[in-house]
Amino acid sequence: MSSPTSNPVHVALDELIALAAYAQGAALARQRRSVALRAGTRSSRWRGRGVDFRESRIYQPGDEIRHMDWRVTARTGKPHTKLFEEEREQALLLAVDLNPSMHFGTRERFKSVQAARAAALIAWMASRAGDRIGALGFGGGISGEVRPAGGRRGVLRVLRALRDWDRARDLALTEDLSQAMARARHLLRPGIRLVILSDGFGATAPGALSELVARHDIVVVLLRDALELAAPPPGRYALHLGEARRIVDFADARVRHAWAERFASSRAGLLDQCRRLAIRVIELDTDADLRGALAPLLARARRSAVVT
Repeated sequence: MSSPTSNPVHVALDELIALAAYAQGAALARQRRSVALRAGTRSSRWRGRGVDFRESRIYQPGDEIRHMDWRVTARTGKPHTKLFEEEREQALLLAVDLNPSMHFGTRERFKSVQAARAAALIAWMASRAGDRIGALGFGGGISGEVRPAGGRRGVLRVLRALRDWDRARDLALTEDLSQAMARARHLLRPGIRLVILSDGFGATAPGALSELVARHDIVVVLLRDALELAAPPPGRYALHLGEARRIVDFADARVRHAWAERFASSRAGLLDQCRRLAIRVIELDTDADLRGALAPLLARARRSAVVT
C-alpha cells in the first residue's frame, strides 16, 4: 500500500493525501455503544427530545406533560408519552503520539510515519461517512491541535498538521499520555470518538483514560516495530541514541531476553489500562498493510448508516 512518494523517515503530505483513494467505498465501523451520529443524516439510538417521532410508551415519572400522547392514552386508558429520535453530530478526534520513541523503525518506515499514514486513512474514511475530523499532537514538544471540521478541507487541515508536527518536534522532549488527555478534554464534546495512535511508551501515569471512557468511544492503535518484539540475530551491533553509541552483544541469551522484555514493559502501562477499561487495541506494525491491520475499524459503507 505504499505510494511512489512514500518517505520512511518523515511524514510526506502528498502520501497522506494519496491515501484518500483507499477510503473509497469504506467507512469507520461504529461500536454498539456509540452515542453520537451525524445531525440531519443519521439518528442515534439515544431516546431523547429531538426532531423525529420514534414511538410511544407508558408514562414514567419525570416525563414532560407536553409530550403526552393523548391519542394512545385515550385508546388504551393508560397514560403514554411520546419519544423522539435525538439527532447528534458525529465527530472523531485523532490523538497522535510524537514522542521520541515514535521516531524509530527498522521495517519499511518509522513508527511516526506509519501512525501518520494510519491517521490519514482513518480521517479520509470518517470524512466520507460525513464525520467531522480533528487532531491532537502530543510529545516532542508539540502541543498543537486541530478542532474538528468536516469535508475535504477538514481532513486536509489535519494532514497538514501531521506533516508540520513531524517536522517541528524536538526529539529531546516527552509528554505523558495523561497530560495529553488532559489537554484533549476541551476538544472532546459529548459523543466524539477518540482514536489514539501511540507506541504506548509515553503512558506511564495510570488513569489517563479512565475519565474519558465513560463518555467516549475510544480505540488505541498501538504502533510496533519488529525489532521491539524480538532481538536481532546473534551478533554484535552498534546502537545509536542521539550522540551516544553503544555496542550490544546479542549473542548473549540473557541480553536477547532482556531486550524484548524491556520493550514489552514499556507499553505494559497502556495495555493494562485498555484491558481494565475494555478499550479496543489494534496493533499496527511499521511494515503492515493499513487496510488489513485497521480492518476492525473499517466497514463497507452502507446506504443506511445506522449504528451496528
